Amino acid sequence: MDTGQQFEQVIHLCREIFRKKLGDYGASWRIMRPSSVTDQLFIKAYRIRCLEMKKESRIAEGIQPEFAAIVNYGVIGLIQLALGPCMAPDMPVDEALALYDRYITQSEELMHAKNHDYDEAWRSMRITSYTDLILTKIHRVRQIENHDGQTLVSEGIDANYMDMINYALFGLIKLEFGEAL
Repeated sequence: MDTGQQFEQVIHLCREIFRKKLGDYGASWRIMRPSSVTDQLFIKAYRIRCLEMKKESRIAEGIQPEFAAIVNYGVIGLIQLALGPCMAPDMPVDEALALYDRYITQSEELMHAKNHDYDEAWRSMRITSYTDLILTKIHRVRQIENHDGQTLVSEGIDANYMDMINYALFGLIKLEFGEAL
């Protein structure tokens, strides 16, 4: 299976979780400000790092669900950046899924472009490096948020969210297809 097919398979898994949670909760995340989404991403990435370091989990969920959550919260972050938060969930399921598809496609297109230039270097990386890179991106986003979204020469929040999505998808591919180093 090539990278594109692997990407599609793990994206499908993440989208199914997103769809099912929409069924359970609706688009309750619509009230979240982007900074709250960033903090939620932090919680998920921090838990992965703790599990990687402790090598023990006292909660039944392991690393894979957390990487999937990073993908989904990354997409939520992109949606919230584009639409802004609201005071009450205001989005039907079909609209939320259409936006999910749009932003995950943009992230996937970025992955393909970078994968071309880097020639699949991510396959030689350790999963723990993806975790560290995601945490680094989160700290960068927090810094940008503290500067009201303004940067001098750096990419914006949206590009950092897409990178987090892609690093989490790389982790899922390695875990799903047994390529973990």
